[in-house]
Amino acid sequence: MTETTEHPDPPGRTVPVERLKMGDHACMALRGGEPPWKVFTAYTRTSLARSEKVLLVMDPDDLADGDVVSLLDDGGGRVAEAWNSGQLSLKRNTEMYVPDGRFREDRTIDLYTDEVNRAQSEGWAGLRLTADMSWAPRVGIDHDRLLDYEASVAPLFADPLFTAICWYDRERFGDRLLDDMGKVHPLRVMESLDELEVTRTADGGRIAGSAGLDTRTEFVRALREALSRRDASGPVRHVLDLRDLCFMEAHCAWQLLSLAGSLPTGSEVIVRCGELLGMVLRQLGADEVPQLVIGVEGDEVAV
Repeated sequence: MTETTEHPDPPGRTVPVERLKMGDHACMALRGGEPPWKVFTAYTRTSLARSEKVLLVMDPDDLADGDVVSLLDDGGGRVAEAWNSGQLSLKRNTEMYVPDGRFREDRTIDLYTDEVNRAQSEGWAGLRLTADMSWAPRVGIDHDRLLDYEASVAPLFADPLFTAICWYDRERFGDRLLDDMGKVHPLRVMESLDELEVTRTADGGRIAGSAGLDTRTEFVRALREALSRRDASGPVRHVLDLRDLCFMEAHCAWQLLSLAGSLPTGSEVIVRCGELLGMVLRQLGADEVPQLVIGVEGDEVAV
């Protein structure tokens, strides 16, 4: 059975980079200090395809601009073309945050407001940003001031023309600050494209990320554990939120149908998902599994 529903997103949820949309303000916690180039490549290429402008704010010690473009382009030509046309822009965090060696919150917010307005005036659908926040410890900005700044930029996202990922090196900033950053950013971004996050909820569970070859075992194990937590004497009701699953291979989809179909008569597994995943599950026989209810929402997932 299929029904069309709308449900609020959980606050502070972790999502794959592909799920970010205009108006989202997200943080990313990294270990090791190296930029997550595969994530930035997916983010950049998706944004360019949507006719959005991309601004990458890198640390001065990162790769030179030309090397960044070559890495993101990987011989395809689209990123290099965007760089030449101005759809892709590269700046250094020192010029955006501390151009004279001092950090002023109002000046930084004005700079980003100008960037959003410039992207709009140039005809782009919006502005997508990634910003390396390693400038802060270099100039002695304490944690409380940095948290206050991150909270203060909320008005920039009031109109859906701006999306930003602020990324922090956990070794440099520490676990306490990164945990606090998760509270002032509505979203956290996964640092890998082949990552899976499983979360228990009051009425079931949420699975986000990618259910592919690398995460197949984890995905199936999570399903088995979730659906085995039931009273063997009667039916079970379980809500499975897959709205932030950006990829699901056919094997994982079959496992979902099989496990739902093995539940006692009268059980109900409600799957909240995007239109594409709902369509594929129906094509695989979801309508023939009486225990399964597909709750279709607007976002899509690749299968």
